[in-house]
Amino acid sequence: MAAPHPDKTPAPSDDWWRGAAIYQVYPRSFADGDGDGTGDLAGVRARLPYLAELGVDAIWFTPWYLSPLADGGYDVADYRTIDPAFGTLDEAEKLIGEARDLGIRTIVDIVPNHVSDQHPWFRAALAAGPGSPERKLFHFRPGRGEHGELPPNDWPSQFAGRTWTRVEDGEWYLHLFTPQQPDLNWAHPAVREEHEDVLRFWFERGVAGVRIDSAALPAKDPDLPDFVEGRDPHPYIDRDELHEIYRSWRSVADAYDGVFVGEVWLPDAERFARYLRPDELHTAFNFNFLACPWDADRLRAAIDDTLAEHAPVGAPATWVLCNHDVTRTVTRYGRADTGFDFATKAYDTPTDLTLGTRRARAAALLTLALPGSVYLYQGEELGLPEADIPRERIQDPMHFRSGGADPGRDGCRVPLPWTADAPYAGFGSRTEPWLPQPASWPAYAADLQAADPGSMLVLYRTALRLRRTEAGLGDGRLEWLPAPAGVLAFRRAPGLLCVVNLAAAPAALPEHDHVLLASGPLDAEGRLPGDTAVWLRG
Repeated sequence: MAAPHPDKTPAPSDDWWRGAAIYQVYPRSFADGDGDGTGDLAGVRARLPYLAELGVDAIWFTPWYLSPLADGGYDVADYRTIDPAFGTLDEAEKLIGEARDLGIRTIVDIVPNHVSDQHPWFRAALAAGPGSPERKLFHFRPGRGEHGELPPNDWPSQFAGRTWTRVEDGEWYLHLFTPQQPDLNWAHPAVREEHEDVLRFWFERGVAGVRIDSAALPAKDPDLPDFVEGRDPHPYIDRDELHEIYRSWRSVADAYDGVFVGEVWLPDAERFARYLRPDELHTAFNFNFLACPWDADRLRAAIDDTLAEHAPVGAPATWVLCNHDVTRTVTRYGRADTGFDFATKAYDTPTDLTLGTRRARAAALLTLALPGSVYLYQGEELGLPEADIPRERIQDPMHFRSGGADPGRDGCRVPLPWTADAPYAGFGSRTEPWLPQPASWPAYAADLQAADPGSMLVLYRTALRLRRTEAGLGDGRLEWLPAPAGVLAFRRAPGLLCVVNLAAAPAALPEHDHVLLASGPLDAEGRLPGDTAVWLRG
């Protein structure tokens, strides 16, 4: 086993999360320990030394709970049971402990907006009928129209398609996502009590934090009015009632020295910052930066806006380049449109992977040099591109609910390549993975990259090691430096600089003593080429 990081075993109550590097594990696709084609906790446990050597401070697991997997595990049937496809609760507890022994904390995913239609509460609600106490836990309503044949309102879906489904007795239930994910009624005290008990359940098993899925969605206008663009307050996004809920959650977390990271997609900086007040969430994902195109001015604006949003409440920024929902960075940066928007995803988008990889390497150094915490998505450190999934193998409901127009999110969820010459690139040994791996996957295998000093994996390992050992990196201040058009340059601490050239022409470097790390070679004159980043001492 790899040795724990000697400088990464802080006291439980320290603010480790303010500058942490956190690795996102999508369990179905990380590593297959039993060879059945699906990733599992045994696979993760076997790869913990890899994560320790990579140099991350924590692992965030997307849902590993009992689930029909209608939406990749975000349709939870039982929060206190590990899905048998992944393992057992005993294995999860062992994993949490083994990771802790290596200096790596564990973060779990909680989905407060909805549950699975196979959850005992929802099955009881269907059986109990209209007007029953069981149905008060959800949003059941009679339909509109002469015979109740129309949905109760016209709310748009977070996916494509309807947000209401009619049951046999004629009532309709609300689901902002798929019909298999009925929305909970957060005005009901039992819903709040249950979720706080779930938080305690996992904190008592040693998890260090909780990621809150769709954190701005759970509260609904009790009248369920029709949606009107621009009307304030919104009937189901960012409602004021949420803050009292998260204050109550915070009191639970504080009892265990636990931390929260919220998935909060909001354009209003002041509204966003409310979630990060000292008695609410500790951190929230920064999606403006994630979706930003590869453009110096727009990236600088996204960085400045992010830091300004967080400053009034003293919260650290959280930086993300990709995750299990968005097009992988290498592919996105190799396209004409280098930003990200769910609405513009399309098949057969021309992509230059060589260009995208060069930019992704530079983006890695940019992101890891910014003040605050950073999240890495599994395979990001291998430079994996988005995979083309044959239509007959796609499983993502976003694809089906769009009528097949949206390629869905499976392309960033393909099982990882570990060993170039092993079956299924070392993901598992006996059975084809649940999603097919591209023929090119062995070339990205971790074992090949570990032996290549110029690989993406070695770049990430080196950057993360420096991030741990350089006092000026992680949480702290950023000072912009003068730079030519298309170049970003900033100081993190005396003698520690980051320069990123997004322009076509090479750029002269500021005065420095030596190069700590570069995403690519300097030119013959010692200048920084386009789409290249460098960390400097001096």
